Amino acid sequence: MIKGLQSIAFEKAPFLINSASVVGRKEGEGLLGKLFDMIEPEDLFGENTWEEAESAMQKEACLLALGKAHLRPENIRFLFGGDLLRQGIATSLGVEELQIPMFGLYGACSTSGEALALASMSVAAGYGEYMLAVTSSHFGSAEKEFRFPLGYANQRPLSAHWTVTGSGAFIVGKKRSHVRITGITVGKIVDYGLKDSQNMGACMAPAACDTIIRNLEDFERNAEDYSRIITGDLGYVGQSILFDLMRGKGYDIKMNHMDCGMIIFDQNLQDTHAGGSGCGCAAVTLSSYILPKIECGEWERVLFVPTGALMSTVSYNEGASVPGIAHAIVLEHCE
Repeated sequence: MIKGLQSIAFEKAPFLINSASVVGRKEGEGLLGKLFDMIEPEDLFGENTWEEAESAMQKEACLLALGKAHLRPENIRFLFGGDLLRQGIATSLGVEELQIPMFGLYGACSTSGEALALASMSVAAGYGEYMLAVTSSHFGSAEKEFRFPLGYANQRPLSAHWTVTGSGAFIVGKKRSHVRITGITVGKIVDYGLKDSQNMGACMAPAACDTIIRNLEDFERNAEDYSRIITGDLGYVGQSILFDLMRGKGYDIKMNHMDCGMIIFDQNLQDTHAGGSGCGCAAVTLSSYILPKIECGEWERVLFVPTGALMSTVSYNEGASVPGIAHAIVLEHCE
C-alpha cells in the first residue's frame, strides 16, 4: 500500500528471518565486539589485497546468514548487494561463487537500507520466497579509493569518520520470525552544497532529516511511536546537526535517537574521531545489536535509517558537492 509521498506499508509484510555479521579486528575491539558472528584478526582475511579481503568478508557473511537460516544459495530468488568501490567490484567477486541472481547496488553507506527495501518489496510482491541483502566496506579499500593509501600516513581531521571493516547479510522472506519489515520510506537526494569528504556526517545529516520527517508524515506517526530512530553513520558531528535540523522543522528525536557510527567503536580508546562509517557500519550494527533487541521485544518498533554520502573520486576531484541520501526501514517485533 502506498503511503504518502515516499513510503510503502506492506499489506503482507515480509520477515527478516536471519542475519550475519563479519568484522575486522578493530571492530571486534569496539563496544559491540562480543556480539558479532565472526571477527577476523587479520584485516587481509587471508587474501593479497584489500579489495580481495572485502570480497572474502562479504562471501563469508552470506554463507553464515544462509547457514543460520538453514538455506542453500539455490533457495534464494534474488540477491541485492553493494559496497563502496568502483563498479561494486567487492560484491561482484564476493558473491560470484554463490551463483544467485543478483542486483548490484550503490547507495554509499545507505546501501544496507536500499538492499533491505528492495528485498522486502520483492518478497511482498510475491517474486520469491527468500531474498538475500548484503553490504560491505573495508577501511583499507575505502581509504585507498577515496582518500590516501594507508602508507601515506596522512593526518585525519576530527570530523573524519573511520570506515568500518565489516559485512552484514540478511535473509528476507515469507517464513515467520520475530522481526517483520512493515514499511519503508525511500529517500531522495538532498544536497546542501557541502564539499568536505572528511566531514561526511554534515553531508548526510540533511538527507537523514528529510527521510525521517517524510516517514513520520507518511505514516502519520510521532517520533515517540518508535522505540528507537537509528541512523546509519552520522557520527558525533552529524548527530548534532541532525538534531538542529529536526528541531528547526518542529521535531525532537533526541530522547530515542541512536547512531550506528557512534556505538560501534569506543571513541575514547580507539581514536576513530567522529565515529564509524561505510556500508558495513549500519549493516553489522543492525545484525549484531539492533535485531536481537527487536527479536526479544525490548524494542517494539524501530526506524532504521542508513545514510549515504554520494561522492566519487571523480566528483570530489572536480570540486563537486557531496549529496546525501537516506532510506528508512520500519522493523517491528512479531510474536
